[in-house]
Amino acid sequence: MTTYLITGGAGFIGSHLAEALVARGDRVRVLDDLSTGNLANLDGIPVDFLHGSITDPSAVSAAIAGCDQVVHLAAAVGVRRILAQPVASISTNVEGTRQVLEASAGLGVPVLIASSSEVYGDSDAALFHEDHHLHLGPSAIHRWSYASSKLLDEFLALAWHREHGLPVRVVRFFNITGPRQSPSYGMVLPGFAAAALRGEPLIVHGDGKQSRCFLHVSDCISAVLAVLDCPAAVGKVINIGSDEEVSILGLAQRVAAAAGSASPIRLMSYAEAFPEGGFADMRRRVPDVGRLRHLTGWRRTRDLERTIHDAVVWARG
Repeated sequence: MTTYLITGGAGFIGSHLAEALVARGDRVRVLDDLSTGNLANLDGIPVDFLHGSITDPSAVSAAIAGCDQVVHLAAAVGVRRILAQPVASISTNVEGTRQVLEASAGLGVPVLIASSSEVYGDSDAALFHEDHHLHLGPSAIHRWSYASSKLLDEFLALAWHREHGLPVRVVRFFNITGPRQSPSYGMVLPGFAAAALRGEPLIVHGDGKQSRCFLHVSDCISAVLAVLDCPAAVGKVINIGSDEEVSILGLAQRVAAAAGSASPIRLMSYAEAFPEGGFADMRRRVPDVGRLRHLTGWRRTRDLERTIHDAVVWARG
């Protein structure tokens, strides 16, 4: 039986991972400051919960002690939160990851670091491959501070691996969505589902032709488990996402249909949506998941229709 620490384990992805690990017979400890996580996400899941911050070295060391693996998910999340609190977001992501890596190395515990598709910046590549050059926007645009902090997390993790032999794995998440995801921090699909069920307009930024790929959280968790169980994944960066592309306007239309809603779809300019400025958007973001498939044999099992359906069911409560 393996004991896992999940930082941010009361959050959306973390709680699903805790549930899956317990279901397969592992022990789970959770460290979460509940700034965006919710204890209700862990209802019925037998975990050892510790309330604390990843920026607190004593809390981190105490949480890791006695564990066999660390899954570091805790981070500042959501575009609006990052734009509103850039200093705290950068500090949480970079300092928190540094504390987790240092404590893990001191105790000899392998770590999986959660990164983000945001690190690809405004690349115009058809598919985003892990070894592609990364292209971030100017530092005056706050949106890129999150991408930069997550990229620095990756550099730190790989540096600990190369310099000190710490077994690290880095995964880059692409628009993970599903039950338990809150619309409170600007997450698109749960936001559309909630608006559709209330009969409110579905707000689409820009012209709506920007496209994304949405992966059901259950498929995300199966991918994370596969990476955790794959020795060949140590020292590598691995995309986790769907390759089923949809425009945001198309997504809004499909959500309204799935909800049986007559809600109108309203296009809103970025200037109106983000009057404080500091925001930039990307036209396409499609992951190359070939490395994940090659290393683990993982395959997506839920298509976009199922993903939208589950988001609507969850929003109904």
